[in-house]
Amino acid sequence: MRIERRFYVLPAATLSILLFLFIVLFNSSTRNLTENAPAVKTLPIKPAWIGEFIPLPKPGLDPGLLAEVSARAESIPLLHSMLVSRNGNLLIEEYYNGSSGTEPMNIKSASKSVISALVGIAIKHGYLESLDQKVVDFLPEYFTGDMDPIKKTITIRHLLYMSSGLTSTSSDNYSAWVTSSNWIKNALNRPMRTKPGELMLYSTGDSHLISAILTVATGMNTYDFAHKYLFDPMDIHIGGWDTDPQGIYFGGNNMAMSPLDLLKFGQTYLNNGYYNGREIIPANWVAESTRKHTRSYTSFRDFDYGYYWWLYTFADQHVYFAWGYGGQFIFVIPEMDTVAVFTSSDDLRPRNSGHLEQIHDLLELNIIPLLENMTTPAYAGQ
Repeated sequence: MRIERRFYVLPAATLSILLFLFIVLFNSSTRNLTENAPAVKTLPIKPAWIGEFIPLPKPGLDPGLLAEVSARAESIPLLHSMLVSRNGNLLIEEYYNGSSGTEPMNIKSASKSVISALVGIAIKHGYLESLDQKVVDFLPEYFTGDMDPIKKTITIRHLLYMSSGLTSTSSDNYSAWVTSSNWIKNALNRPMRTKPGELMLYSTGDSHLISAILTVATGMNTYDFAHKYLFDPMDIHIGGWDTDPQGIYFGGNNMAMSPLDLLKFGQTYLNNGYYNGREIIPANWVAESTRKHTRSYTSFRDFDYGYYWWLYTFADQHVYFAWGYGGQFIFVIPEMDTVAVFTSSDDLRPRNSGHLEQIHDLLELNIIPLLENMTTPAYAGQ
């Protein structure tokens, strides 16, 4: 039996119509699948930020409010820079008194927040086991037989929120400390003011002990460790960083960074430790170090304190910030996806000059209202 096969060739016009209908139906079906698909759960980072700031001078910013921000900033005589980014977009970038965005300057105690990041990184890479390790385990040569035995209970955690209990090396004691022949010995030999963990006593001696601990734990000086795990991966350039007489890099003072690199560091914290899609600082460390662990009572304002980060509420916004003497600031405002950086003259004007209040007022009374009135949120890459 012969089977007859017949082949029908459709006209070109008919083929075109069928192809058109197929494309329409396919696109419709694909769109419905996409629209109805369940949301994908992702880490709470800002993946659009790729490690570069996209300058967008006036994306939805109210011109009048923006002018008020600029005018107020220009009226602050010691101010050197003001940078504000939102969602990775650089909205405001202004410089004063001959400064620039790429010129490193002494960020003073704002460098303590960098030291905090290095502790989290050291834990991530296995150099430190926990925050409850004791200082004596890393620096046993400084704990002599006649030393107050309670000092052997001081932990890394106590140092991180300035609660070692040791007499402070800061303020009136600072000059004698930094002119001593051995900063570690001088800090540890000071009398105990309180029990460890009992009360915050701001002391750069505590943060310098952290630098000494990192040096021992990692087998690298703090400068090399920071470059390997933080500065080099983020393309941050350090203009200078002092050491003590024993060659230990200053833990929490006299480090030089540029305003744009400070902004980059703050943006990485806002991004839960991620830079260019890579986790540089552990996300859990970012959360832990920027939450309240104690409270600081100062002559300026009372602030909560994390691990070398200050916490305060400005214009109903939760803000954590790095703070260096003279007015060096990195403000991170998580709910607004915003980082603001201010640098100032480092000529050591008196602390009661009102300069700090001027910067805080600029943030609270001008910059936050400006961002709250943005008509179009800005996102990096758009």
